[in-house]
Amino acid sequence: MRALRILLIVVVVLGGLFVAADRLAVNFAEGEVADRLKAQENLDTAPDVSINGFPFLTQVVGGELDDVEVTMDGYEATAGGDGTETVRIDDLKAHMRGVEFSGDYSSATAATASGTATVSYAELLKAAGSEPAQIAPGVTAGIVGLSDGGNGKIDVALEATVLGTKLPEPVHVLSSVTVEDNKVGVSADSLPVFGSVKVTDAQIRQITDFQQAIDELPGGIQLDKVEAAKDGVEITVTGSDVRLAG
Repeated sequence: MRALRILLIVVVVLGGLFVAADRLAVNFAEGEVADRLKAQENLDTAPDVSINGFPFLTQVVGGELDDVEVTMDGYEATAGGDGTETVRIDDLKAHMRGVEFSGDYSSATAATASGTATVSYAELLKAAGSEPAQIAPGVTAGIVGLSDGGNGKIDVALEATVLGTKLPEPVHVLSSVTVEDNKVGVSADSLPVFGSVKVTDAQIRQITDFQQAIDELPGGIQLDKVEAAKDGVEITVTGSDVRLAG
């Protein structure tokens, strides 16, 4: 019985040492991956990196991590065109699965990735332009606000001047939001009428409909789905062979 007790104590101690060593190793690895991502993506601060699954050391021996979660806020993605414009991405959270890595963590590639992010309405409004424009003889209009319209729609507020008179209240248009080729598109479901002045659908859509390109997301992940929500447009991202580092 005494020998059995000693054996149990030894097992518990060794198990505790293994767990402690495993946690130290995973903390080191998370820090290394975060630093690599910060440098690679030119971030102001290092992202939060969590390597999930236990034990970590057996994953290291196998050369592949089951699940790596990366969280970053305030990521500036290129907004298309000549690359001088950017769009801020908030609350970007991505799960990377099947992550193969080099021994010094200088390179790491995930077989698949999925996640979510948010583009605020204030940020999306930049793509709509801030200056009113003449859309037809006698009618000038421009988008002055975007907000949650409910049921996955965006409420687009238009300020308009008709025959020299500014309308006392903004005109509200419910719009759908879509994504294609890494571009978030906003398109009016129905178009407003500006009094007795005849304005064609094409003329109105010059103002109500617009796109926001979102290029060069971290690791090459791509936009998949979008939906209007309370604080902005919620985006689903996916990818394969996604680079975490190197």
